[in-house]
Amino acid sequence: MTTTDTVPCWPKIDAVVRNDGTGYVTINGTSHPIEAGSLDEARAAVLARATATATKVGRAVRVATTSPDGAFPLIVHPDGAVMPDPSIEARPAATPSLSVVEEAAAVPAEPAAAPVPTPPSRTRRAARQSFLDQQIAEEPATAGWRGTLARFGLRVSPSEAERAQRADVQAVSQHWHGPRTIAVVNGKGGASKTPTTTLLAALFGRHGGAGVLAWDNNQTRGTLGWRTEQGPHDATLLDLLPQVDRLLGTTAQVADLARYVHHQTSDKYDVLRSKPAVLASEQRITADDVDAIHAVAAKYYRLVVIDSGNDETDPLWLRMVDHADQLVIATTTRADHAEAGALLLEALAERDEHSARLAAGAVAIVSQADKTASATDVEHVADGYRNLAREVATIPFDEAMVDGHLRFAALRTPTQRAWLAAGAAVARGL
Repeated sequence: MTTTDTVPCWPKIDAVVRNDGTGYVTINGTSHPIEAGSLDEARAAVLARATATATKVGRAVRVATTSPDGAFPLIVHPDGAVMPDPSIEARPAATPSLSVVEEAAAVPAEPAAAPVPTPPSRTRRAARQSFLDQQIAEEPATAGWRGTLARFGLRVSPSEAERAQRADVQAVSQHWHGPRTIAVVNGKGGASKTPTTTLLAALFGRHGGAGVLAWDNNQTRGTLGWRTEQGPHDATLLDLLPQVDRLLGTTAQVADLARYVHHQTSDKYDVLRSKPAVLASEQRITADDVDAIHAVAAKYYRLVVIDSGNDETDPLWLRMVDHADQLVIATTTRADHAEAGALLLEALAERDEHSARLAAGAVAIVSQADKTASATDVEHVADGYRNLAREVATIPFDEAMVDGHLRFAALRTPTQRAWLAAGAAVARGL
């Protein structure tokens, strides 16, 4: 195999690939377009053409690649082997290759914790360094050109963007030492509460491994059941309520809940539906009912995500807040949605000590629900919440969120990444 030191500059090969799978390979001034289905497929097409060129000239060739991850010089051999070109410095992208909307969704690193003072006296065991290696080996890169090189057998470390994504996955994969409840709120209808509830539950269910419930806590035609998969029955929380004592008893089993909740087969969480087909007066439940349902949910689930109604004076709504460990303000770029969420945070800050803590630690998730909204509109709302909430995440427009059942896998890759960042922000408050 030709060494890197003897690889000539001819033929000159430059390659450019884009997020949408398009790009081109230029060989000695002749451009060859690439039309692939994804960024990874475009990279594979570049390597295939470079390998064909190397085979034709009978030696390794240098390839200058440019992608959303940055510029990476490679050496490609006739046998298909690929390695970094050590004679030219790689230039990774200064920031992850995200759109303006996605950059707003990126979560800043947590500040380093203050060092804990070492006690003046230590035992011999505490002073001795363990022989057991506590370091966890970092997995090689899986994305971008780094991932491509890793798949060819080279051990290439991940980019900072990939490390950030792995940290977010770890955050939403955690289990806590007791059940946790997330309340998704906004006093205006259509503010994206149901999509936010559904997709947060999907994230925690997919990565944390079951034990997640999405609960439609709405007196007035809650639509969580309309946006999620129905199980082999049509049960709602009205069917569960008469069974609370039995389900809280010592003989009840987790499988008993299957007749009252609707399992989401692809996203691995359950849904407790309201009954929007009847008038609110026919399905009115009380604060005591909320306590009873929450007791069942906390017994059988590690995480409960509650989709709320719009009436902030309803005892049902207020009792939900009393049970919440984390508050999520769902809003779109519409001014009335954003204002309603902000007023809600301000009101909760004055309600009582528990509500004030929730307001101070709230996460605002700003969804670009309107296709005509611009990245500037999204950032304007997000910026307004940065002085009100602990963290702010933004979600780009995605047709898969507009109508019908909500499934995480149906979202575009940038939207999935934005929701992952939002879920990690929520997890940090649990």
